[in-house]
Amino acid sequence: MPNIVVVGSLNMDLCVEAPRVPAMGETVLGGGFFTSPGGKGANQAVAAARLGADVAMLGCVGDDAFGAQLADNLRANGVDTSRIRVAENAPTGVAVILLQGGDNCIVVAPGANALLSPEDVAALEPVIAAGDVLVLQLEIPLAAARRAMELARSHGVKVLLNPAPAQRLPAGFLALADILTPNRSECELLTGIAEAPRAAQALAEMGVPRVVVTLGGEGVLYSDGGRVVHRPAWPAQAVDTTAAGDCFTGALAVALAGGARFGDAVDFAQAAAALAVTRRGAQASLPHLTEVEALLAIK
Repeated sequence: MPNIVVVGSLNMDLCVEAPRVPAMGETVLGGGFFTSPGGKGANQAVAAARLGADVAMLGCVGDDAFGAQLADNLRANGVDTSRIRVAENAPTGVAVILLQGGDNCIVVAPGANALLSPEDVAALEPVIAAGDVLVLQLEIPLAAARRAMELARSHGVKVLLNPAPAQRLPAGFLALADILTPNRSECELLTGIAEAPRAAQALAEMGVPRVVVTLGGEGVLYSDGGRVVHRPAWPAQAVDTTAAGDCFTGALAVALAGGARFGDAVDFAQAAAALAVTRRGAQASLPHLTEVEALLAIK
């Protein structure tokens, strides 16, 4: 069974349906409202667990109802939560998500996620060392993420970094990753290049062996061994894209940890993400292994 370690964020998503994004100072009457367990790290952990991996989650929540609900939901999905720290007198992270048609915009309040420290990560070195793949994102402090990547590399564990939300990164940070999974805008911010194929190549030249740029309905571009390959997206009627990128990253980690060739791992991840966008919610939308296998079987 693939062994995945996720170091990252846990948020409660507060989701509101709206006809359009309001302008600054404007109020728009929305529609439905629901809460959904989220956070890029937790989403990726649930995605990997539902796809058959043994998953351990490392992160931080507050000592409030949202924190308890998030941990309960992870356990219900088979994720090991014994290394999640509960911070006293701190709120659990939340994400306010505005849903418009099949798209979304998001504001994240990190809360306890911002308290995850390099020392927290270092204390769990044996957990990281035992993994096949370490998965990270950027909703936690960069110092904690860097320490996790350094530890993984020192033990020969592959590092899969999802550089989201997009931000400027310190020199040498990206070179600690073996695989990078930015979307189009994140890729442009990291490279200053708007054209996705050139940006993907530029990231590879920064020292990342493999880069996958997710392009939504246009599929993905990936660099592997000096060449850039385009794979079209699976046909899907998008209802909610909230966790599509997280689903892709978690699925890619599982396939690579299971020994799949890189191109095949990308196909597997695309199939999983195509299923996720047809359902509402973040973790609620994530598919199980049998569903992905069934979709791949009809390709």
